[in-house]
Amino acid sequence: MGAVQSLLVLGGTSDIAAATARRLVADRTRRVVLAARDPARAEPLAAELREAGATDVDTVAFDATDFGSHRLFVDDVFDRDGDIDCVLVAFGLLGDQSALMHDESAAVELVEANYTGAVSVSIPIAERLSAQGHGTIVYLSSVAGERARRSNFVYGSSKAGLDAFAQGLGDSLHGSGVQVMVVRPGFVRTKMTAGLDEAPLAADADAVAEAIASGLRRNAHTVWVPGPLRVVMSGLRHLPRPIFRRLDI
Repeated sequence: MGAVQSLLVLGGTSDIAAATARRLVADRTRRVVLAARDPARAEPLAAELREAGATDVDTVAFDATDFGSHRLFVDDVFDRDGDIDCVLVAFGLLGDQSALMHDESAAVELVEANYTGAVSVSIPIAERLSAQGHGTIVYLSSVAGERARRSNFVYGSSKAGLDAFAQGLGDSLHGSGVQVMVVRPGFVRTKMTAGLDEAPLAADADAVAEAIASGLRRNAHTVWVPGPLRVVMSGLRHLPRPIFRRLDI
């Protein structure tokens, strides 16, 4: 009782999403829906999850920036698959800050994918979870949203918005049986960060997946990966701006 038996993954081709699905299937999860812009790219993971013990794994099309399709997408998944115990919101873009400074279209695309798309799909998801009376929404936020840094402030601002939205949504759902968990990783070694200079306290996707699984068991509302980043980011958040601006971050 209380274990995640059914999982909907939004962003089913991301490394963190894949690691999390593997971790939950290794525990008790048996029904998985992998939603991705190109469902064919999620098929290898689906086959792997079936081999690992999942009895029902589907791949479905989902476009984070096709806002008009989100309610129909959510209704189709819930009507077909029934109750969903956990929804993992794992899609997003990282972008190159130096390029984004000169390409407003790319900057808007990143913000729409990371923030607006998450808000758009979360409203009908929250409604369906509230109607069934249970479930958890897990949002992959980032320590980059704690305080926007010049090295990635477009991405950081989008994650700050997502983080604030998720926290407010969780407060609004209190008493409904629906939980919201915000996950704040630091630098994670994935295909999205390949080629970038590794930041201190870096982790891999499996470490994030383990933290998510542990957070779900504890009904946590906030998870830092790794844990010491909570202290580090608290210090950065409270630095006076003149000092903060002198940091090479």
